[in-house]
Amino acid sequence: MRWRLALPLLLMALLAGCSGGKTRPSAPGSAAGAGSSSRGTKWSGTNGGASSRGGVNDDISRPQSSRYRDDADSVPEGPPPEVIAKLPEPVPKVEPRALYGNKSPYTVLGQTYNVLASPNGYVERGIASFYGNKFHGYKTSSLEDYDMYQFSAAHKTLPIPSYARVTNLENGKSVIVRINDRGPFHENRVIDLSYAAAVRIGVWPKGTGLVEVRAIDPSQPLTAQTLPPPPPPPKPASPGPGIYLQVGAFSDATNAERVAQQLRAANFAPVQVVDAQINGRSIRRVRVGPLAGVDQADDVTSRIENMGLPRPQVAVD
Repeated sequence: MRWRLALPLLLMALLAGCSGGKTRPSAPGSAAGAGSSSRGTKWSGTNGGASSRGGVNDDISRPQSSRYRDDADSVPEGPPPEVIAKLPEPVPKVEPRALYGNKSPYTVLGQTYNVLASPNGYVERGIASFYGNKFHGYKTSSLEDYDMYQFSAAHKTLPIPSYARVTNLENGKSVIVRINDRGPFHENRVIDLSYAAAVRIGVWPKGTGLVEVRAIDPSQPLTAQTLPPPPPPPKPASPGPGIYLQVGAFSDATNAERVAQQLRAANFAPVQVVDAQINGRSIRRVRVGPLAGVDQADDVTSRIENMGLPRPQVAVD
């Protein structure tokens, strides 16, 4: 393969990219995995302006449908995962908020989001996707150039920039990423990883993965907050994390059971009504699951919305 002949030069280029430069995208390879940004939307949150860098002419005033050179996302033919495995992760540091990408609230595809005042204490589990060649070299929401060989990510509500540790719940691998973009706006996705980050934790080549996103406070010493959680002791035939769809949370038991019966009548199974305590209040969560995978979760989400019920939220347990 071509990359084998140029591997030493490629490795030098990648390492240079980690120190602040940008690498040029390789020729498009195979299509991005299911659930990546080829099925979602990237948003710059800015108006006007154009840039030309590394062979990319990026006019951020143009609509998403015509802004990018490629119609569909893809992954590069190289470098192989063993090269990406040697790239250094970002070191969290205190940075001022970016001038762009932090407008709050903002609305995309009819949904309104509020950027968090601080990332401290943020922990969420959900489905991760990734994005690659289509966006490489183009502007992120913060007006930085997206580099798929850096460990970065897009998030809907974490401040830009901020840092988080993303852990793949299915294999225990983790990576520190710098949040410098908005998205993913595909429903049921909690974070969009750069290609390098997806390779590091095994979300590539599958396309999606079940992850925990834990924000890092860079003003605190590098303690356990920046270390991956220790793997749980092995259990024989231990099932992996499950995907559930939470259709609602009710203080009234009658309302919870009414929604649960609607779902059962529509042949969703299993449907659970789970008791929980939130801020000292007893609530009942109506959930569907566990589901077989991300594709089924997407399909069930659409079917529940078509029933006139609120869009369910993904929960990973």
